[in-house]
Amino acid sequence: MSSWNKVLNEARLGRQVQNNSRLVSPGDIFVAVPGTRVHGNAFIPEALDRGAAFVVADSEYPGMDRVIIHSRPAIALGALARAYFGTGNLDMKVVGITGTNGKTTTSYILEYLFTCSGYRVGVLGTVNYRWPGTLLKAGTTTPDCLKLHRMLADMQRQGVQVVFLEASSHALDQKRLAGIDVHVGVFTNLSRDHLDYHKDMQDYFQAKKKLFEPTDSGKFLGSIINLDDPYGRILALEAPSVIGYGLQNTFPPLLQGRLVHSSARGIELKCRFRDTSWSISCSLPGTHNAQNLLAAQGVGLCLGLGPGDFQCLKNLGSIPGRLEKVHSPGEINIFVDYAHTPDALENVCLALKGLPFAKLAVLFGCGGDRDRGKRQAMGRAVASHADVVFLTSDNPRFEDPENIIQDILPGLNGHPCVNVEPDRRLAIVRAVSGLGPGEALLVAGKGHEDYQEVRGVRHAFSDAEEIQKALQYLHNHTHEPFGTEAGYT
Repeated sequence: MSSWNKVLNEARLGRQVQNNSRLVSPGDIFVAVPGTRVHGNAFIPEALDRGAAFVVADSEYPGMDRVIIHSRPAIALGALARAYFGTGNLDMKVVGITGTNGKTTTSYILEYLFTCSGYRVGVLGTVNYRWPGTLLKAGTTTPDCLKLHRMLADMQRQGVQVVFLEASSHALDQKRLAGIDVHVGVFTNLSRDHLDYHKDMQDYFQAKKKLFEPTDSGKFLGSIINLDDPYGRILALEAPSVIGYGLQNTFPPLLQGRLVHSSARGIELKCRFRDTSWSISCSLPGTHNAQNLLAAQGVGLCLGLGPGDFQCLKNLGSIPGRLEKVHSPGEINIFVDYAHTPDALENVCLALKGLPFAKLAVLFGCGGDRDRGKRQAMGRAVASHADVVFLTSDNPRFEDPENIIQDILPGLNGHPCVNVEPDRRLAIVRAVSGLGPGEALLVAGKGHEDYQEVRGVRHAFSDAEEIQKALQYLHNHTHEPFGTEAGYT
């Protein structure tokens, strides 16, 4: 038996696997995975000091015969995790969802659809990790490889039948899904994001494509791909078992949608798949949500659901931080959305501009220590649609908020009404205070997040809560019911 097969068998027999040297206990297997900043080989001495019985690395370690050489440690970690947790024999279907925008919304639609259809469902995504009896805070959109295998094993024990997994480009590039059999892959769209990590858009696209690479398991059932997106059309030429979906006729999809009606109350969508036609309605507004609904139905068709099952979507409620309407008095309309890319801002602004609001105000900022190149583009997206702009901080991280704002401002050049306020809390108060009857405010960028990260520290901060505080403050300091005073000037 080779050294690699021996250590793989040890994991199968119950020997613990670790990729964090600080968690190693005597007898464990430590895998030295290359990181984005530090190679895992740097932690081999600590793992050995803590009693690691085996070390898997991509190069030899001087004087150490317990090091097993594997050319791709991240793949080795997935194989060892699969052996240790038994995730190669899952009864559930795993649906991976990737794309720049729409992953979370699509996962929520799918969770609702399959729950209504009688399935026990698990979701691993940006908002949280959840399945029957379990709700965990999400540290990252996609868990690391060991956590992912551990949670799938826990879901198996809880009788979960289908899991919807948001697969970020970072996770796919770093092989966090190694050892997992993905049965259905979903591609929503691709637009500029994460170019602080990926060297260019092509590199970003190549990372997304990894979800659709064929495996030896033979368990892959289908690729659900947005043909309205140019990158989706490229992917559809290479991916296996494609069900293309879309609203356009330029590249006729197998699952065709037509937006019949759109209002503040939601959308009505006419759908056709092969020779079958049906209509569905849903409370989610906007063309981008019509595409998300098509993606979810594509997964449903792939896994045996049909038009009759899709009718439950008319009762789908709001999704945390995704064009989520905040309860407010009178005739004012305030929405919170996670949009933090140019394309996402464009989509949500278009969705709201398509509704009969007298004016649209948009409050937004850009995250610090991230792709600076998208900042002007985000400004241009807002400037194209907003009547009033409030430019503020998002998560500045270690950057000076004023410097981030200066990067955004050229994209807003020429807009007649730009209000700059770096303090997001104060900016929300000012934006809410100017809102009049029949007008709408979009507070974009943070969505469901309950913190603001400044200088490496996460401070409690929820856009929805801050909006409610602003509404209450203004109610207590005006003689008129809120929403009756003059709007923006």
